[in-house]
Amino acid sequence: MQTDLRGRDMITTQEFTDDEIWTILDVAFDLKRKRAVGEPHALLRDKVLAMLFFFSSTRTRVSFEAGMAQLGGHAQFIESRTTQIKHGDTPKELGEIIGRYCDGIAVRHVEWGEGNKYIRDIAEASRVPVLNMQCEIYHPFQILADAMTIIENFGRNLKGRTINVSWAYAASYSKPMSVPHCLILLMTRFGMNVRLTHPPEFKLMPDIVEQAKENARRAGGSLELLDDFDAGFKGADIVLPKSWGPMMTTLDPDETTRITNKYQDWIADERRMALAAEHAIYMHPLPADRNIEVTDAVIDGPQSRVWDQAENRLHAQKAVMALTMR
Repeated sequence: MQTDLRGRDMITTQEFTDDEIWTILDVAFDLKRKRAVGEPHALLRDKVLAMLFFFSSTRTRVSFEAGMAQLGGHAQFIESRTTQIKHGDTPKELGEIIGRYCDGIAVRHVEWGEGNKYIRDIAEASRVPVLNMQCEIYHPFQILADAMTIIENFGRNLKGRTINVSWAYAASYSKPMSVPHCLILLMTRFGMNVRLTHPPEFKLMPDIVEQAKENARRAGGSLELLDDFDAGFKGADIVLPKSWGPMMTTLDPDETTRITNKYQDWIADERRMALAAEHAIYMHPLPADRNIEVTDAVIDGPQSRVWDQAENRLHAQKAVMALTMR
């Protein structure tokens, strides 16, 4: 266990060692147990987390605010439409000033080509830890929660388990690639057999895919690229089909809609789940486009773990905050 993560930024899990990742997960499971039995754990008493939102969220805001309260601290909700963080305040100014007011800065900024740089610019200027609540490239806290959920179902030794990280159709909006990016980066480090399944137009960032391949090589797992939706499900232990936009192909909204509508049959339904292993679990970071991205029968069915997955966001975030903001 690594005992000194104080002051560390969490922008991507890729910047943490395997031992540090396991430390975070072990602390997360311990904090989950403490909450289950009502054991107080005010590890961040009188600490303040500033939460800068450039893009709205339900689970992210609620889980971070609840987590800070349970750790004995306070979370400030700072929204771009009601403050000057989107106009007037530069990342350097925010890092310098908020870093002097507060004990941690969390940022959610998913604008393509802007979010990750913005978060890193704040981190460069800040004297306190900066936490990535999601950018266009990474979503580290979601993926730590996903790892917890998978471990709860299959144990700590995940080597040889197969996870299908798949694109799925959704009509709501062009969603970031940060979840599939982080999934292939972290799950390959566990030695898992990772399938990345998507139509040709929905490729991920090439450098992320190359990093995942190297992770798989080092851990003794694999990264398999597929373009057949059904093939991705076959025999898989974990299936996580979700939508993301074709940003590597086009940024034009009309072209995005045209391309996306070609694949309306990419929906996680009962027939597809039957192709997976009998013990397979269905996961999704939420919100899902019901009966478009996934059927009610699957997301509400016995193989679904979406509620455990959502709960684990709370515990994973608390673990990182407790380790870095103390």
